[in-house]
Amino acid sequence: MARSTERLAAGTPLLQVRDVAVQFQTMDGPVNAVEGVDLDLAAGETLAIVGESGSGKSTTAMAVIGLLPGNGKVTRGSIMFEGEDLVGASEGVMRTIRGRSIGLVPQDPMSNLNPVAKIGTQIAETLLAHGLATRKNVDKRVVETLAAAGLPNAEERAKQYPHEFSGGMRQRALIAIGLACNPKLLIADEPTSALDVTVQKTILDQLERMTGELGTALMLITHDLGLAAERASRVVVMNRGRIVEQGPARQILEDPQQPYTQALVRAAPSVSAVRLRPEVFRTTVSGIPEIAKTDAAAVVTERPEAAAPSTPAEAAVVDNIVEVEGLTKVFKVRGSKEDFVAVDDVSFSIPRGETVAIVGESGSGKTTTARMMLKVVEPTKGVMRFDGTDVATFKGKQLKEFRQRVQPIFQDPYSSLNPMFSIERIITEPLDFYKRGSAKERAARVRQLLDDVALPQTMLRRYPSELSGGQRQRVAIARALALSPDLIVCDEPVSALDVLVQDQVLTLLRDLQGEYGLSYLFISHDLAVVRLISDYVCVMKDGALVEAASSEEIFTNPRDPYTRRLLASIPGNELDIAV
Repeated sequence: MARSTERLAAGTPLLQVRDVAVQFQTMDGPVNAVEGVDLDLAAGETLAIVGESGSGKSTTAMAVIGLLPGNGKVTRGSIMFEGEDLVGASEGVMRTIRGRSIGLVPQDPMSNLNPVAKIGTQIAETLLAHGLATRKNVDKRVVETLAAAGLPNAEERAKQYPHEFSGGMRQRALIAIGLACNPKLLIADEPTSALDVTVQKTILDQLERMTGELGTALMLITHDLGLAAERASRVVVMNRGRIVEQGPARQILEDPQQPYTQALVRAAPSVSAVRLRPEVFRTTVSGIPEIAKTDAAAVVTERPEAAAPSTPAEAAVVDNIVEVEGLTKVFKVRGSKEDFVAVDDVSFSIPRGETVAIVGESGSGKTTTARMMLKVVEPTKGVMRFDGTDVATFKGKQLKEFRQRVQPIFQDPYSSLNPMFSIERIITEPLDFYKRGSAKERAARVRQLLDDVALPQTMLRRYPSELSGGQRQRVAIARALALSPDLIVCDEPVSALDVLVQDQVLTLLRDLQGEYGLSYLFISHDLAVVRLISDYVCVMKDGALVEAASSEEIFTNPRDPYTRRLLASIPGNELDIAV
């Protein structure tokens, strides 16, 4: 099969998809996931496909590269790549094309990296399989590939395993594998959804350079409309397996014509938006979370902010559900004499019924802080008080009560859900374990939770592997809400969601906070989301707090250069994307 773009007729697209339909065979009968898709992608062009989770974006991309699940198949249409139809091509032909001609950056880093193989070994396999390195120089090529994907200390990182990487670092490793062979077409399925904005910019700049210098086409699957508008020349909008609108990126997102596209744009978070406020207001007076960091290199300026109380008597005391003082976590590093300080003398508090967000780059210590809050990781030193009591003293009944009152929503919805459990069993499990209500009441609670996170009741009999990334994350959120906790530690809870569901979930979190007085510790790299959800923001860098203030001040008057750099890196920040 000829696969050289030079052999294409002048003006012929590198990729032509015509009237493609994809069907899945399920226990409930056939499901038409994609219906009549038509799109073109020229050499060197960047095309973004946007839409809700389950709209057919990823299924269309997997059909192109021939990686549909065993129960899925292309039932009609053609997929012409470099003049050859890939529909019906043998597995041998597709193996030759994958990696060398069509690269893939999949969405879920944990399930797509071999947990028992070093990162360098996995990249080396790709290079050797396609003859792009020899046994003699493969180690050098691996380091170069990791460095190009934005991983610092690439030589040391190549010797580590996936579980030793943060979520963002694992995603960068996948990007390194996808780019290793300099493919002519790169399919990137949410390639930066787990990355902080500065690294995201580095990766996207690198992809853009590849497109310009090598003539590589990029099919970008994303729910980030700002990213699509900033990075793609054209945008395809999908809904329920069909294309509803497509055209030049700026035109589609600045002046959408279809109601569905308009709804997507309206739901997209923006750093210029105001904070989502609970529908049920409580009169509270809260100072900025306390900061005790005095390192001259990272001075944190306290900027008190108080809501106006209805009477002076109500302004007496700030009621903090969590108070953290001098929290520090030091890890031993395999093969190194030096310890790694993941969290360095961090102090803050979470006012009851309010939201404190922690932002920063991948590896800044955000998730480690969250894990210490959950008592999953023990701090090296420091104190954390929950409702006035030192968490380190919790044992037996007290610890069991703490586990019910503090619930997590983890970043990676695939690894945090048991693949052997149905969705119904996953959500019911905490209710069963803590013996909440009768069997009938638990079943009703599970169905209500599915409604709350915008999942249909038909999902109950499915398993995590049968759900999209966004759907899995909604299940994780429903499970966290099951016990009606007082504090929810949210580690990137909406990073895998499309903008419409993201908007629904953020609104849900807001409403629950207003109704039940919930408190949130919100870990996120998405500053636009943080702007919507948070009362206060703590900015972390290299394990330490560099700035903390009210959300309003952080976004309108950032004082630290690092904070300003984070804000400047937001995709589409300068674009006028509005209906």
